[in-house]
Amino acid sequence: MEKSNQKFSLKSRVASFKYAINGFRTLLEYEHNARVHLLFTVFVIIVGFLLGISALEWALIVFAIGFVFVAEVFNTCVEEICNFICPEQNSKIKKVKDLAALAVLLSAVTAVTVGLLILVPKVIALILK
Repeated sequence: MEKSNQKFSLKSRVASFKYAINGFRTLLEYEHNARVHLLFTVFVIIVGFLLGISALEWALIVFAIGFVFVAEVFNTCVEEICNFICPEQNSKIKKVKDLAALAVLLSAVTAVTVGLLILVPKVIALILK
């Protein structure tokens, strides 16, 4: 990796966040599943506040949410690159896209499992009170 001759600039570092924000907007605009993930994220955060989950439980929930969004972003990148390289049907491209989609599914199943392990016992405890 080549070293950059540019000096560090806090202003340019802050300005670079616009690319990430643009990426998030693009993800939500074009990827239906990302909007579904966002809806569940908001729901889980609200439920977490209502149930008063611990700092460790928040850490696990936040990690699980991030895990799903990172998988969704990488899946979208893989799909976009594949579509650019080979717009027509191709069995090898299909395999790559299917594997990327599997990564999202696995991350979502993991996140749901984390959420259920944390939230269900608290809901049951509330019901049994």
